[in-house]
Amino acid sequence: MRICSALALVSILSCPALAELSPVEQRLVAEVEAGNDSALELIERSVNVNSGTMNFEGVREVGRLFAAELEALGFTTEWFDGAAFERAGHLVAERAGAGPTVLLIGHLDTVFEADSPFQRYSRIGPSEAAGPGITDMKGGDVVMIYALRALAAVGALDRIDLRVVMTGDEEDSGRPLSAARRALRTAATGAAYAIGFEDGDSDPTTAVISRRGSTDWSLRATGVPAHSSQIFTDQVGAGAIYEVSRILTAFYNQLSRIPDLTFNPGVITGGTDVTLDSTLARGTAFGKSNVVAELAMVDGDLRALSPEQYEHAKATMQEIVREHLPRTAATLTFSDGYPPLAPTDGNRALLERYSEASEDLGFGPVAAVDPRKAGAADVSFVADLVPQVLDGIGLMGRGGHTVDEVADLATLDSQTKRAALLLYRLPRE
Repeated sequence: MRICSALALVSILSCPALAELSPVEQRLVAEVEAGNDSALELIERSVNVNSGTMNFEGVREVGRLFAAELEALGFTTEWFDGAAFERAGHLVAERAGAGPTVLLIGHLDTVFEADSPFQRYSRIGPSEAAGPGITDMKGGDVVMIYALRALAAVGALDRIDLRVVMTGDEEDSGRPLSAARRALRTAATGAAYAIGFEDGDSDPTTAVISRRGSTDWSLRATGVPAHSSQIFTDQVGAGAIYEVSRILTAFYNQLSRIPDLTFNPGVITGGTDVTLDSTLARGTAFGKSNVVAELAMVDGDLRALSPEQYEHAKATMQEIVREHLPRTAATLTFSDGYPPLAPTDGNRALLERYSEASEDLGFGPVAAVDPRKAGAADVSFVADLVPQVLDGIGLMGRGGHTVDEVADLATLDSQTKRAALLLYRLPRE
């Protein structure tokens, strides 16, 4: 089904702004408009391939689909095998150019595995479509590809040195993370800009210049098992459940008021005989009201906006854990996680250029999204390598990660134009 009628209205409304565009930029806009229908077809084709993270063949098939599109634009593509981190792998592409090096980031996988009831693309209105991963983020991948297609059509691709990485495990990262993100970090080396095509908070008036990092933590406490009548004595002490209660309360009292920092104890077990499987996020507990708890376990996550905030939080949490109640012991461990993307001056500068392109196109300014509204994403893994980073400029919609995931197809046109114009103008810096 054609979407030109809805997008034509957007174009008409933005015509006064076109006077601000150069003749080549106006041609660029026209090329995006001419490609909207085929872009929508590519979205449908990609959505109809199940690529849940653990469906390795499905992830590879979507990779082949997008690789063919990039190869048609002169990119050299390769598949970075994921055996070392127990995932399908990543699509990596390069196209040499004379201008600055720009890294474009997407991902191939979705949260909907092969046994999910949500499997197919469906049109649900004049400007909406539903489908697994349509906004997170196959639609964003297509926005990227069709921005590049428009640049190629006006002869502008050679002005930029381009690298593309579409990971195959963004929704459920392989381990170790150092192996799972090696291809992405290699591609980021020497890049002047990194642009991610996630959907951000699904608001086209915002984009992402900062993301909180995320890591998991595990708290394990032990106490002396005994009859409850002996609790608090010198021989028995406080027990394991009191110990984790003390620790969690201290976490809250000392850290909960720090802006943009969160730490959530998601699951807890305690008693005489306790298990907690962090992978399956479930456990068992046996105990009696008249027995002092021998074991207590808690799993949670920690989110912070900067490396410094991360380290401060971790150090404070470990210091709290070391102050044991009588006859108890406790340990706190952190797993590998997503690093933070701090809101640097470089990121703000790139957002300003994106906002300027949006205004020149007649779509209005774009502001930075509140990092509390943007989850962790692959772009954070290059934050320490690339001086200017922008994310959240893909296809917009609602209901991501649920069977109600719906794309706002009117943003296909606007997001592709914004991305194309930003990329065209980057070499002017």
